[in-house]
Amino acid sequence: MGESSDSVSIDINMVPFGGKEFLVKTSRGCLSVFVCGDQEKPALITYPDVALNYMSCFQGLFVCPDAASLLLHNFCIYHIDAPGHELGANVISSDVPLLSVDDLADQIAEVLDFFGLKRVLCLGVTAGAYILTLFAVLMNLLYFYGMCGVLKECLLQRYFSKELRYGVHGAESEIIQACVNLLDERQSPNVMRFLQAINKRHDLTDDLKKLQCKTLIFVGESSPFHTESVHMSTKIGRKNCTLVEVKACGSLVTEEHPLAMLVPIEFFLMGFGFYRQQLHFANSSSNSSNPSSPSSHSCIAPELLSPEGLGIKLKPIKTRADVEI
Repeated sequence: MGESSDSVSIDINMVPFGGKEFLVKTSRGCLSVFVCGDQEKPALITYPDVALNYMSCFQGLFVCPDAASLLLHNFCIYHIDAPGHELGANVISSDVPLLSVDDLADQIAEVLDFFGLKRVLCLGVTAGAYILTLFAVLMNLLYFYGMCGVLKECLLQRYFSKELRYGVHGAESEIIQACVNLLDERQSPNVMRFLQAINKRHDLTDDLKKLQCKTLIFVGESSPFHTESVHMSTKIGRKNCTLVEVKACGSLVTEEHPLAMLVPIEFFLMGFGFYRQQLHFANSSSNSSNPSSPSSHSCIAPELLSPEGLGIKLKPIKTRADVEI
């Protein structure tokens, strides 16, 4: 991993929703990191998929009241955007060298160094999940969600299920319309740089066997990466990995069916001593009518509910070995 820059933060801007956006300078360029919550709390870092930023990739999950009582209550969230994917990003000059996936993973280490984070949980989506997995392999750490592989229609097929893309009577849903608008605003050269990096990724299959940390993988049954996710969970092994398959959903579970993630995440975190602020779910009336409600297990693979799958007796993972001075 590369050495961190001594001068890392070059700007801090206040942003809505009670957080701050840090423009963090690394040895491989600047990264936008949106920090939400009390930095004295344990850290949870996120990394979005290609052409998305933290808002378009994780908003659906984090605006859920149950997610707020579980995740925001227990963690400080560090949303890391891929280079050139932050809001209002300019086109990256063609003279700037194209970053490899190793470079992107290296940047994460420098971000953690900047914020002084020694222990973190990670949440990534498809390409972002690959970057976090690579980071985990290189630094012996992981909590993982997703898998990866490949502007507009291709990316929509990558993100969402056919049911959501075509909707009722062929009408586009609000989520799809919002995503289309966001893709229209993306800087195409910046998206291509991320795609080129992720398409040159190397196979992590053999390295996955070395992971000693517990892993929770979410994948939509309609995701083009469903097979890869099953393959990955098999290679990691049932002892350290639980696969949650969400019905009628694509790769972007955080936006398409965010409520389906809450029960598995809650059980997973219980093993670390993290609990929701108020021990209750949403109104039962809304739960019974919502197939992706956290109290409805119809969209969750049965093995998740086994004692091993619930993530009990898990131990926190360090990002790197503590160095004695």
